[in-house]
Amino acid sequence: MTSTPRKRLSPTESREAAVEAARTLLVESGPSAVTLKAVAGRVGRTHANLLHHFGSAEALHTALITRMAADIVGTIGAAVLRVRAGELDPREVVEMTFDAFGKGGAGALASWMILSGNTNALDPILTAIHDLVDELAEGDMPGDQPIQEQTLTLVLMALGDALMGAPMARALGLPVGKARELALDALLASKDAAAPARC
Repeated sequence: MTSTPRKRLSPTESREAAVEAARTLLVESGPSAVTLKAVAGRVGRTHANLLHHFGSAEALHTALITRMAADIVGTIGAAVLRVRAGELDPREVVEMTFDAFGKGGAGALASWMILSGNTNALDPILTAIHDLVDELAEGDMPGDQPIQEQTLTLVLMALGDALMGAPMARALGLPVGKARELALDALLASKDAAAPARC
């Protein structure tokens, strides 16, 4: 029985395939499942091959969270611009942010990395958010709540919800999605407070 030779990938293609496999493992099984061995198995490579491309599991995690951060802010940034143009309900921005940190696994991965000793785990997310906020701040109107404050509120609520929102809500006798509602209320309140300044 002859085996089919593996397709030869460029170093960039190998890294891309590994990061995508890592993302799939993260969503399916959580951050502890994102190991060099597991990712290598998903992409049909060896542990040594992945070690060659990333150097360590920590570097793989950093590459994954950097990719996720870029995707998150790209999606949310486009949504914010559509909300400002009146083309999208602000609820969609809240939903996208909460889903990115919750269902998308960014909150769990960042927390797990920090607990594993990677104190710089949040740097890719913070850098990407900072760049997005700087870009969006250019469209702020006089009297608006600064986009920095809106972003801080939304991201902290989404991250907290990803880590313990459902059990906390249940413990308090609240619906599981209550944090999303509160985040939307805060976003709408800041928008309403700024409305007279636009007249």
